[in-house]
Amino acid sequence: MSSQSIPIAEIPQPQIERHIMRREEVERRTGFKRAHIYSLMKEGKFPQAKRIGLRAVGWDSLEIERWVVERLGKQG
Repeated sequence: MSSQSIPIAEIPQPQIERHIMRREEVERRTGFKRAHIYSLMKEGKFPQAKRIGLRAVGWDSLEIERWVVERLGKQG
């Protein structure tokens, strides 16, 4: 058995269906709470929420997944 690590870009990723993520789902996916998510957005370090209704916002699931994968890749 080889002890070589495989770059994350070469690991097959499951196809993610694009959808609008509400804040609760973004919190579960990232492990961050509301205040930290909005702080990162303000600093330009997190995907921006999109207005989806009069009083509702959501995030593009593909943007969130890409952000998570980038963060995990930087930890290596």
